[in-house]
Amino acid sequence: MSAGTPLLETRSLTKEFRGFKAVSDVSLTVLEGTIHALVGPNGAGKTTLFNLLTGFLTPTSGTIVYDGQDITGQAPEQIAHQGIARSFQITSLFDQMTLREHLELALASPTGMGMQFWRSVKRMSVFKDRSMELLDQVGLVDRAGAPAGSLAYGQKRALELAIAMALDPKLLLLDEPTAGMGIEDVDRTIALVKQISTGRTVVFVDHNMHVVGSLADTVTVLQSGQVLAEGSYEQVRTDERVITAYLGATHD
Repeated sequence: MSAGTPLLETRSLTKEFRGFKAVSDVSLTVLEGTIHALVGPNGAGKTTLFNLLTGFLTPTSGTIVYDGQDITGQAPEQIAHQGIARSFQITSLFDQMTLREHLELALASPTGMGMQFWRSVKRMSVFKDRSMELLDQVGLVDRAGAPAGSLAYGQKRALELAIAMALDPKLLLLDEPTAGMGIEDVDRTIALVKQISTGRTVVFVDHNMHVVGSLADTVTVLQSGQVLAEGSYEQVRTDERVITAYLGATHD
């Protein structure tokens, strides 16, 4: 599959909760090798759509196609095994475990070793080099032996990204990657996402328009569970419907 080819598609995707359509007839195309942003006001359906894409919710109707295969209704673990990783859902961080131990556990997971509670340090050490490479990639190699609980908030999000990368995903889904961050951490995360997007496809949700404008090749704007507009950042930010629905109230 080459760049410009659809990697992820939804067709008339709908999710109802007791008659309320949180996602309504959404048809979305994410091209391989691109960074695709989902934006919209609170209640627009972004989180519900993310949960549908990753198997945490089952669609009421419609289909989800990934890499040419229908994955509609598959469980999260089945979807993950096909090369889709979602950053914040990869794992909860364990405060007492070191950063390197988090990465070794993530790397061991596909091999089955991660399920063995009484794993030996020696057996897990085969993942040391790759763990250190991943920590270096997210700027945390100097904290490899530190417990995760000692990290600042932005560093914890960087560790979560490294854990997601350990699964070597073809498609990386980032849910609010800069939420709660200060300006320095936001800019650092933008640079990090640009770096890790090389050779893979990224879909992310973010309320920060600076982040969206800095990263996204394509922006899909949702409102009331439906696609309101789609295009480049420059196209959607000047769309009168978008300005009225969202950007006009939040973008300076």
